[in-house]
Amino acid sequence: MNILNALFSGNVLALTGAALAVILAGVGSAKGVGLVGETAAGLVSEEPESFGKVLLLQALPGTQGIYGLLTAFVILNKIGIVGGTAVELTTQQGFLFFMASLPIAIVGYLSAIAQARAAAAGIGIVAKRPEELAKAITFAAMVETYAVLALLASILMVFGIRV
Repeated sequence: MNILNALFSGNVLALTGAALAVILAGVGSAKGVGLVGETAAGLVSEEPESFGKVLLLQALPGTQGIYGLLTAFVILNKIGIVGGTAVELTTQQGFLFFMASLPIAIVGYLSAIAQARAAAAGIGIVAKRPEELAKAITFAAMVETYAVLALLASILMVFGIRV
C-alpha cells in the first residue's frame, strides 16, 4: 500500500504531468519535423536552391515540443523543483497539475503531426511555384493556432493552482 501512496502522491502526479507535456509534444514535433524533412529532401535533391524555403516549413512542427517544454518548466517552477525549494503537494494539487499538462501534451502531439502534413503539402507548392512560399507557410501555420490555444490553456490552468 505504501508504494501506491507514493505513486499517487501530489509531487509524483505533478512531475508525471510535466513529463507528459515534454514527451508527447516532443514526440509529435520529432515525428513532424522528420516527416517534413523527408519530403524536403526529395525537393532539395532536385533543386538545391530551395533549401532555405523548405527549411522554414520543416521548422514549423518543432514548435509544439517547445510549448510542451515551456509548460513543464512553468509547472516545475511553480512547485519549486526549478528555482526554489520543492513544496510537498497534496494528491489533489498534483492531480490538478497533471490535468493542466494534458492540453499541450495531447494537442501538441496531434497538432505537430497535422502541421507536418500541411507543411509537407506546402513543399509540393514550393516545388511547382517557388514564389508561393508564403501561402505554403500560411497553410501550415493555421494548425499552429490550436497548439497555441492548448499552450495557453495549460499555462492558465497551472497559474490558477494554489500551492
